[in-house]
Amino acid sequence: MGRGKVELKRIENPTSRQVTFSKRRNGLLKKAFELSILCDAEVGLLIFSPSGRAYEFASHDMGRTIARYRNEVGLSESNNQGFRTMEDLRTEIDYMKRTIDTLEQRHKHFAGEDLSMLGLKELKQLERQLRIGIERIRSKERSILSEHINLLKRRVRF
Repeated sequence: MGRGKVELKRIENPTSRQVTFSKRRNGLLKKAFELSILCDAEVGLLIFSPSGRAYEFASHDMGRTIARYRNEVGLSESNNQGFRTMEDLRTEIDYMKRTIDTLEQRHKHFAGEDLSMLGLKELKQLERQLRIGIERIRSKERSILSEHINLLKRRVRF
């Protein structure tokens, strides 16, 4: 069943507005991720909440994506090139440190370690990701075994 049209106007109830923001933000981040994977697109998405918190998704380095955008639309670089470069490098280093921490944490979760801080929703998502991974591994195994069997059958015929 399809959804009806939503009238686009500010949601007055703060709780409803926050819930809608969270759901739509997550949906938008998911769509950005899917677009980057399915179409091999370079995607950069920045979202600032009403409280000022920043959310971002970047399929590649966000700084590089922003620089590429600035170049595409003809925006000039900052006059103080040296300072700007150092600032960009510090930002990139901070971003990479956060990314490394996140990836190390996810690696531990996939190994079944450090799960105490995960809630039920995160555990279900992790279980689903592992199940999909196992299905892919088994599919690849079947493919390799099938190729090997076909190769052996051809050798037996000759």
